[in-house]
Amino acid sequence: MKHLAIKEILARIHQAGQFDELRVTRDQVHEMFREHLLFAYSAEFARDINTIHDSLIQRTIALAEQQLEARGMGRPPAPYAFMLFGSGGRSEQTLWSDQDNGLIYEEPGDCSGEASALYFAELVGCILQGLEVLGYPPCQGNVVSSNPQWRKTLSSYMEMMHVWFAEPNWENVRYLLILADMRCIYGAPHLVERLKEEMITYIQQHGEILPFLLSNTLHHKITLGVFGQLIKERYGEDAGGFDIKYGAYIPIVNGIRLLSLQAGIAASSTLQRLVLLKEGGFVAEPLIDRWRQAFEITLRLRDSTPFQVEEGMYTTRSKLSAEQLTKERRASLKFALRVGMDLQKYVKKSLESKEGNQREKR
Repeated sequence: MKHLAIKEILARIHQAGQFDELRVTRDQVHEMFREHLLFAYSAEFARDINTIHDSLIQRTIALAEQQLEARGMGRPPAPYAFMLFGSGGRSEQTLWSDQDNGLIYEEPGDCSGEASALYFAELVGCILQGLEVLGYPPCQGNVVSSNPQWRKTLSSYMEMMHVWFAEPNWENVRYLLILADMRCIYGAPHLVERLKEEMITYIQQHGEILPFLLSNTLHHKITLGVFGQLIKERYGEDAGGFDIKYGAYIPIVNGIRLLSLQAGIAASSTLQRLVLLKEGGFVAEPLIDRWRQAFEITLRLRDSTPFQVEEGMYTTRSKLSAEQLTKERRASLKFALRVGMDLQKYVKKSLESKEGNQREKR
């Protein structure tokens, strides 16, 4: 397995007939990529990781459909889309990402709504069981398709989203920003596209929602001290280490996402958002280049964090250990953090400027 090309890995995944076979392949690929990560990192490496994750999840869903058909439940009663949120939605998964997902389906036709709902509840139960066999732990925040909130018809999703817009408390805004990163990984992409289009249109027409989105976006602060020092973990087994996920990666992702929503950009990938912000003339190219460089540093470091397998699940605390904070890593991390702080200031200023322009027009 060590020297298999990406095409060979994907072919093996596609040919798997059981969840256990997929788990064997994932374990082997994980070791192969982990060994490679010790020596080099590249954008191609990150793309390959996400391509393999996508393929594993897609095959899991296909096998789940087959299992339901074998039980006599037939084929899906309506077009549906299985979507990923979080890093999966942004195509930024690490080797050990968890499950953040949802399912959206069209209004039932000949099939009753109750029968359709029952089928999709059974389907996601089978899918999530398969993903657990593969070692993907469920989202701790219950943003997963077994939760009825994240498994419903398109019209029900639309209604739920508009309730969140109308009542923009902290939790509802958090849900809106989760939806902003959704990506169809299997099924009917037009369902996800219609929901995303509705979200973008609302934000474009109701600028008053942006301050609420900003407050949530800036919740995670860049963890760089006033004297330019890294703010490290003080206690526990991670003492002396650095929280790369919430101290660097998430603040940068959040800032770029909000600028994209403000600009009417529907893309979920952070890198694609940067491209479209530049091409649309929304942000000057030198800034985009600095943001991309900082973002790619956080991606590389996030992929370097220690991991563990607990009860068969791949997990990580997303923290660089004290030993990993070499002089070179500290220097690149501090650069990314300084850029991240400037990005957060830029985002705040951009929204305040837009609010001022709107007040003047009134």
